[in-house]
Amino acid sequence: MPLDDTGFSEGLSEGLDPYSAQVVHAFERVGPAVVHITALRADGRPRGQGSGVVFTPDGYALTNSHVVAGAARLRASLPDGQVVDAALVGDDPVTDTAVLRLAANGLAYAEPGRSATLRVGQMVVAIGNPLGFQCTVTAGIVSALGRTLRTRGGRSIDSVIQTDAPLNPGNSGGPLVSGAGCVVGINTAMIAPAQGICFAIGIDTAVWVATRLMQDGRVRRSRLGLSGQTVKLDTRVQRFHGLASATGVLVAELEPDGPASRGGMQPGDVVVAFAGAPVAGVDDLHRALTGERAGSPESLTVLRRADRQDLTVVPEEA
Repeated sequence: MPLDDTGFSEGLSEGLDPYSAQVVHAFERVGPAVVHITALRADGRPRGQGSGVVFTPDGYALTNSHVVAGAARLRASLPDGQVVDAALVGDDPVTDTAVLRLAANGLAYAEPGRSATLRVGQMVVAIGNPLGFQCTVTAGIVSALGRTLRTRGGRSIDSVIQTDAPLNPGNSGGPLVSGAGCVVGINTAMIAPAQGICFAIGIDTAVWVATRLMQDGRVRRSRLGLSGQTVKLDTRVQRFHGLASATGVLVAELEPDGPASRGGMQPGDVVVAFAGAPVAGVDDLHRALTGERAGSPESLTVLRRADRQDLTVVPEEA
């Protein structure tokens, strides 16, 4: 169907309230690209399951690293019932992201959006295969942005999206979709005892990681030894220091004797620039910490209370 100026299919909202129209539109745009992933043991028995979303015309799919971890073979079930083999292109446990290549042609694929433009309170739709129920849709809102999620293995994943769109086992790796029908996140986790606390990896991070996995099979990166979250800057402080962005990275924790600690950073600092480039959020900092920067002194600018501090840090190879 042709799209009108708002991004909705003509005639789609007929007979539906605006909220329902957005949910239906999101599902019709992305649902055909959602697949059910089965991880198999060497003897062919299922080891685990999850979801994925095809995001390129030639059959590359995004899912979670923990969905495919330890699998001897992977299989993808398409919405039309077809079952195809899936090859692991690469995975990145640091961001819980993996890329698969499906052994099929002419697949429907979803369009990635921008997670950087999400706003708290925005409606989002989760599509996946919870408990094996194919192509299930749940809806909710963005509850918070810039969260840090600690995985079962003890790693911290920064800058995740918190949503109350209900997730269940099997939703992992499926898309989080905006009302405009674009993928804005990859669903990764829920907090089992809680009600309506679920998380997704921002699509900006997922696509950046996927690009490197498709090129090199792995992600080379350096590290500063800190955990943080994206926060809004005080408007007066932003203007006083002439900062390009209205947001930065609030440092929550520092590793003892890590690169950031050795460079003079303190908990509570807000990172606003790294290596001469503005830092608007955790995703910007992750993208800047490439493998080539390991061992190389780099400039880093923070706000300490309202004062600007220019530091030098030497990232380590991750």
